[in-house]
Amino acid sequence: MNESQPSVTAVAIREGRFVATGSDRDIMRWRSSKTQMIDLNKRTVIPGLNDSHTHLIRGGLHYNMELRWDGVPSLADAMQMLRQQAERTPPQWVRVIGGFSEFQFAERRLPTLAELNAAAPDTPVFVLNLYDRALLNRAALRAIGYTKDTPDPPGGFIERDRAGTPLGLIVAKPSPLSLLAALALAERLSPDDEINSTRQFMRELNRLGITSVIDAAGGGLRYPDNYNVIEQLAKADQLTVRIAYNLVSQNIGREQEDFVNYVNTLQMGQGNDFYRLNGAGENLVLAAADFENFLEPRPPLADSMETSLEAVLRLLLEKRWAFRLHATYNESISRFLTVFERVNQDIPFQGLNWILDHAETISDRNLERVAALGGGIAIQHRMAYQGEYFIDRYGQQAVERTPPIRKMLEMGLPVGGGTDATRASSYNPWTGLYWLVTGKTVGGTTLYSAANRLDRTEALRLWTVGSSWFSNEVEQKGAIIPGHLADLAVLSADYFSVPETEIQSITAVLTIVGGKVVYAADRFESLSPPPLPISPDWSPVIHYGGWGAPGFYDRTRQGQSAPAAFASTTCCTAHRLASGVQNALWGRAKISNIGCSCWAF
Repeated sequence: MNESQPSVTAVAIREGRFVATGSDRDIMRWRSSKTQMIDLNKRTVIPGLNDSHTHLIRGGLHYNMELRWDGVPSLADAMQMLRQQAERTPPQWVRVIGGFSEFQFAERRLPTLAELNAAAPDTPVFVLNLYDRALLNRAALRAIGYTKDTPDPPGGFIERDRAGTPLGLIVAKPSPLSLLAALALAERLSPDDEINSTRQFMRELNRLGITSVIDAAGGGLRYPDNYNVIEQLAKADQLTVRIAYNLVSQNIGREQEDFVNYVNTLQMGQGNDFYRLNGAGENLVLAAADFENFLEPRPPLADSMETSLEAVLRLLLEKRWAFRLHATYNESISRFLTVFERVNQDIPFQGLNWILDHAETISDRNLERVAALGGGIAIQHRMAYQGEYFIDRYGQQAVERTPPIRKMLEMGLPVGGGTDATRASSYNPWTGLYWLVTGKTVGGTTLYSAANRLDRTEALRLWTVGSSWFSNEVEQKGAIIPGHLADLAVLSADYFSVPETEIQSITAVLTIVGGKVVYAADRFESLSPPPLPISPDWSPVIHYGGWGAPGFYDRTRQGQSAPAAFASTTCCTAHRLASGVQNALWGRAKISNIGCSCWAF
């Protein structure tokens, strides 16, 4: 990402920063008797990836308790994982909390409630599909106390039988608050396990080459209570991902009270290179929330939105706090920008790196308005998970610019790549890079023509240099340049030359943050920090790992509990397709002649 020196063969690192880049001969001049040498054997190295919009702090608190279906190519395999976890952990819940799409599965559908009940008759199961619906088995309904007398939550409904008894399906129409209210009734990890869980989640991000994130706060994350774990890790120098964090209010209708407290007790930018306050948002007031459930019509914003948003915005700008705002639909963005322009007349935005998040349907005119106010746009690969839903509602022509990435770049707007993980989409940055390069969903549906796709270098720039603008760190990170923080990832495959279909399966084999190895695998495993045991002992992470469930498929290769995706050719068509997908993700695996166990649960 250094335009004046696009490619080098060696770097020197001292005191956490790059001090030299160039040829092997150039860099060997820096060698001393105390130098640690690492020969990468000509592997591709990139700057550490930087997710400009994610929810690491919240996701870390729950990671160890969640069964992740991210990257699993077959619903049959996903359900086999769920069944195994249910047998392993009663009475603990089995939670599948977003990060997947029904279209990634060869079967191209979600599980049915009957299948959930058969797979886990006694263990509570909660499956969250993006932010549009939640599926609960009978054990989960009993555990949270949902009966025929339970009213429908605001912004959603509970599907019931003729007698009014809940069946286990909660639908957002379109607000996800109904889904989150049910999820909040489930148990949490202990404080010690939350610490372990957060560290394991950071290690998983390191495995994928992520070295920095900007945390966009989010629903249910209260400050300071839910920040105790991440702040404890920061003080103990145990963060392996740099975090610039934003703050939101959880007091609906009284958001300004929280922001008054924040700006009067905290200082914008306080912290250090590993943990630093980045401003307010992504939600400033609930009245401005335009929920992105593309299975439902666009939600109208409240008439009171402008008044409440303007009050909070004036407070933040008077204290020179940067901010970010969740903004999916162009209709919402038009109203937001009118408020911004009015406030800007009295309190200039100049000097603040303010952010619009998402902006899937933003118009060219509103892009011009963002540019005039000096803003940037953080985009995420949400359309890789919801593109099919969007096409069904708005059509193929409308999806072509969701968002109009090429137009943003042509206008010179700051654009940063991100995920919006862990519920609305997966935390895997390589899915985001795949989406930017191919214009396809995780289900293979083409969303964009070549005119709105990026080449691989352009896409990588959004995830490195591009994202650094959003935490005001352009001179600190995003490129392998002398003086920059020494954050890099050594890749399992050459991102610039592998077939497009294999981009999603790239991982890091060595990740360095601030000159320290935080993750190492394969031939570099001896450099890895000591392993941290996973707790609690029933955690799905112990058995399945993270994205793509590598533990599940590794055991399959070793002949343990072979999943249907590797069944014989007598298996159903869906599983033959899944087998091909899985081979592409994890390499050619021996297909065992075990017959089809598609619905053997």
